[in-house]
Amino acid sequence: MSALPDKLSRLIRQDVQSMHAYAVQDAAGLVKLDAMENPHRLPPALQAELGQRLGAVALNRYPGPRIDELRAALARQAGLPAGCALMLGNGSDELISLLAMACDVPGASVLSPLPGFVMYAMSAQLQGLKFIGVDLTPDFELDEAAMLAAIAQHQPSIIYLAYPNNPTANLWDDAVIERIVQAAPGLVVIDEAYQPFSSRSYIDRLGRHPHVLLMRTLSKFGLAGVRLGYMMGPSALIAEIDKVRPPYNISVLNAEAALFALEHADVYQAQAADLRAQREALMQALAKLPGVKVWPSDANMVLVRVPDAPATFDGIKRRGVLVKNVSKMHPLLAHCLRLTVGTADENAQMLAALQASL
Repeated sequence: MSALPDKLSRLIRQDVQSMHAYAVQDAAGLVKLDAMENPHRLPPALQAELGQRLGAVALNRYPGPRIDELRAALARQAGLPAGCALMLGNGSDELISLLAMACDVPGASVLSPLPGFVMYAMSAQLQGLKFIGVDLTPDFELDEAAMLAAIAQHQPSIIYLAYPNNPTANLWDDAVIERIVQAAPGLVVIDEAYQPFSSRSYIDRLGRHPHVLLMRTLSKFGLAGVRLGYMMGPSALIAEIDKVRPPYNISVLNAEAALFALEHADVYQAQAADLRAQREALMQALAKLPGVKVWPSDANMVLVRVPDAPATFDGIKRRGVLVKNVSKMHPLLAHCLRLTVGTADENAQMLAALQASL
C-alpha cells in the first residue's frame, strides 16, 4: 500500500497509521476452518421460507418495532434474569466499541487477560483508552495473583473475561472469576461468544452484581453473516450504555433473519450438538498424533501446539485446508495453531492434512 501524501497524513492519527487492519484470510478454494464459523447451512425448505420472509421486509422503512420483538425473543431464549435488560449490537465488535465510548472518561483503562480476543485492545486504543494485558499461565489459566495486582494498580474501568476464551478455547475457574468480579472497581464484561458449545454459562449469576455485563453473539449460533450481538446486564447500566448506540444499528434484514433463526432454534441447537460431538472426536484424534499437544476446549475450536507452526500451517494450506496460525499473536502461543471444528468430513480432511504436514 502506498503512503499517504503529507497533507493527508497529518489528518490521520499517528497511532492509527501504525496499526495493522484486522486480517481476514482468503479462503477461496479451501476447506475453511479458520474463523470458528458453524459449517452447517439451513435445510433447503427453511432456506426457501427465510427467502420469502426477507423478500417481504419493508426495506424502504427504517428499523422499527421488529427490533423490539427481536430483543424480547433474545431475552426469552437467553433466560434474562429479572431486573436486567438487553441491548443489540452489529456483532459483538460494535458492543465492545460502544463500551469503550461510554466509559471514555479521563484516566479510563481496559484490562483483559492475554492471549485473548484482539478487539478488546483494539477498541480501547481507537477510543484513546489505556489497555492493560495480563498474561495467562502457561496452561492458559487465569493468573489470579497477577490479575488482582493489575486491578489494584490500574483500577480499570472495564475488565473483559471471555468465557470460554479465544483463541485458547478453555473455560476459566469460576471461583477465580468471582474474586476478580469482587475486586473490580469498574465494569466486568463476561464474553460468552461461544456459549452454544460451552458446558457452563454465567447467565444464572447475572444480576447479582450491579457492575457485571454478559455479552453474546449469534455468530456462533450459526449466523456469522448476519452480524448480530447482544449484551445483557442491570437495566440501569444497560440504559446508560445504550445511549451511545447508533439509532438504527441493526438492519431490518438482519433482525428478520435472527427472528427466523430463533423460531427454528431446535435446528441450530442440533447443529451445535453435532459440533460438540465432532469436537470430542477431533480432540481424541489429535491427541494420537506424535508431537502434537492439545488443550481442552469448550468452544468450536481446538488449540494445538506443533513442532513448527509456520511450516505446518503452510503444509495444511497446500493440502486444501485453511486454519489459523496464532503462533505470533503472543509468546504463550508459540507454535500454536487454532483449528475450527467443522463437519465430520471437513475434520477428516484437516486431520489428514495436518498429519501429512507435521
